[in-house]
Amino acid sequence: MSSTTVRVTKKTWKSLRETAERTGMTMQEILEKSVEEYRRKRFLEETNNAFQVLKENPVKWEEELQERRLWDQTLADNLEER
Repeated sequence: MSSTTVRVTKKTWKSLRETAERTGMTMQEILEKSVEEYRRKRFLEETNNAFQVLKENPVKWEEELQERRLWDQTLADNLEER
């Protein structure tokens, strides 16, 4: 696996070091997990914001609901999963 250097504050480095000592994980593992968790959190926040904007437009929201109803019909198509 390739790597590169990232500058962090002394406070962040100290926190990483303490967490690594308590968990037995490497600082790199902690950073990787933290960044992935943050990425997922941001994705969900952005998705929630987009749905909020959609809900504020009654015409577009009704279109969304109609599309969901169409997709729901496929659940009753009697086709088995493979």
